Amino acid sequence: MKISFTINGTQRSVDIADENTPLLWVIRDMLDLKGTKFGCGKAACGACTIHVDGQAIRSCSYAVKFAQGKQITTIEGLGSEDDPHPVQQAWIEEIVPQCGYCQPGFMMATAALLEQVPDPTDEDIDKNIVNVCRCATYYRMRKAIHRAAELKGRSSNTINS
Repeated sequence: MKISFTINGTQRSVDIADENTPLLWVIRDMLDLKGTKFGCGKAACGACTIHVDGQAIRSCSYAVKFAQGKQITTIEGLGSEDDPHPVQQAWIEEIVPQCGYCQPGFMMATAALLEQVPDPTDEDIDKNIVNVCRCATYYRMRKAIHRAAELKGRSSNTINS
């Protein structure tokens, strides 16, 4: 079966034998985008978080058949080294990662949150960012989420000026 979608701004098609294959494995194994991580395979930890049509989803439990015609963004498409997304910039400024394995999922979840709640409270963060970090860098992530909101607000104000 052929599935077509746009990923990180590029139109792609994949031939897949089983349309119920998790999108995570298509992204990692067929498209060779390794930033999205496997954590639990049960949509519990969030290491595999990506955006589908702007919504944060857990790609380990999202069948590739549902990606047909969708806009998908992975951590590789969030920003670039020369022009990082405000979330990526905040993660750098706040020195968030310890081991770093789960961080792409956290950043993708945060970017989606900031689209819905531009200036989140600690309660908003607690309710919406439910990914798991074994290194427990939650304090630094909370600081980075508030910093990202500040940076995103500045970039929005610059664009609207």
